[in-house]
Amino acid sequence: MLLSLYNADEPLTIGILGGGQLAKMTAQAAYRMGLRVAIIEHGANSPAGAMTKIDFPEGWNSPEALEQFIEASDIVTLENEFIDVAILERIAERRPVFPTPETMRLAQDKLIQKTTMANAGIPVPRFARIDTVEQGYEFGATHNYPFVMKTRTHGYDGYGNMTVKRDNNVLVAFKKFTSDPDAPREVMAEEFITFRKELAVIVARNRRGEVVLYPCVETVQENHICRWVLAPALIEARLQKKAQEIALAAVEAVKGVGIFGVEMFLTENDEILFNEIAPRPHNSGHYSIEGCYTSQFENHIRAVCNLPLGSGELITSATVMLNLLGVRPGSGVPDTIVGLLQNPRVSLHLYGKKDSRMGRKMGHLTAIGNSVEDAQERLIKAEQDLVW
Repeated sequence: MLLSLYNADEPLTIGILGGGQLAKMTAQAAYRMGLRVAIIEHGANSPAGAMTKIDFPEGWNSPEALEQFIEASDIVTLENEFIDVAILERIAERRPVFPTPETMRLAQDKLIQKTTMANAGIPVPRFARIDTVEQGYEFGATHNYPFVMKTRTHGYDGYGNMTVKRDNNVLVAFKKFTSDPDAPREVMAEEFITFRKELAVIVARNRRGEVVLYPCVETVQENHICRWVLAPALIEARLQKKAQEIALAAVEAVKGVGIFGVEMFLTENDEILFNEIAPRPHNSGHYSIEGCYTSQFENHIRAVCNLPLGSGELITSATVMLNLLGVRPGSGVPDTIVGLLQNPRVSLHLYGKKDSRMGRKMGHLTAIGNSVEDAQERLIKAEQDLVW
C-alpha cells in the first residue's frame, strides 16, 4: 500500500532525530517534495534545526521535548545510529519509525552487526567479542598481529578504533576504551585487513521491499576520515556488481527500510569483505545530489514513506565528491567563497556548522565529468580557491 504525502489538507511532517548535516540534506529533499520537517537535537541552531519552525533543541533525553516531537511528527527517521533503541521503541508505540527499532538493534552494536552478517553468509573479517585483556591476547595469538580493537558502539571517522600492532599494545587499547568510569565501553577485536581499495554502496529499500542500488564507489580516507568519494569505483565491472550484491544482502539481513551506506574492503586478492553498515544517509552517498537521477536523501524520504523509489544511476560518466574538513579550531564560517565560486562546474555544500575543528566535516564539493580524473582535478583547483 502506497502512503499519501498528505493528511487531510496538510502535508506529512517527517520527524528527524538529529540536526546535523545529514538531517539538513534529508530535510532539503523533504521540502522539495512539499513535506514538513520536525527536528529534535541537543542544542539550538543545529544545521537542520535552523531550517524549520518545528525544532526541539532540548533533545530526545528531555521527556517533554520528546513528547512534543512525537506529537508533531507523522513518520520518524534518524540521522545517526547512536540513539538508544529504547527511545526508538517509545516513539514506535505511536508513530512509524524507520529504520525500525529491530533493525537498529542489529546495526547499532558492531559485534551484533558482524554476527548478523556472518550468519547471513556475507563475507566478513574474522572477529571476536573481547571482555578481558586475556581474550585480546588470545585473539592476537590466534589471528596474528596487527589486529583492530574497536568499540562496539559510538565509533565513527576512526574514533573508537585502535590498531594493535603487537602484544604489548593489547592492554593499552583495552584500557583506552574500557577504563572510563563514567562511560566504559564494550569492545571487540577484528582481523586487520590489507586492502587495495575501500568501497561503498548506497542501498535504498522501502517498506514493500523495493530496492535501488547506487553505483559502487571508492572512498579515500585521510587520517581515518573520508576525504574523497569516486563514482564509479575504478575497478572491474564484475567487482562493482559483487559489491552491490553484498550491500543488498547486508541491508536485507537487518530488514532495513530507508537508505543505508554499506562499507567494504577490496583485498589484494580481489576478495570483497563487508566492513560496516550505516542505517542512515551516508557520507559516501553525498555525490548523488548532483551525480544521480535521485539523491540518496530523496530516496530515503521516498523509502520511509513507502513511495516508489527513484533511479540511483549516474547522470553522467563520473562524479567525484571532496569533503571539506576543518583545518583549525574556530568559526565554522569561511572567510570567503568568492574564489571558489569562480569555478563554474563545481557544486558547493556548506553545512552551516557554527564551530570548526581539525578534521571536522564542514561541507563538501561535487563535480561531474566525463571521467573521475577530470572531475577530481577540478575539485582540487576549487578547494585551493576556498579561504577559511
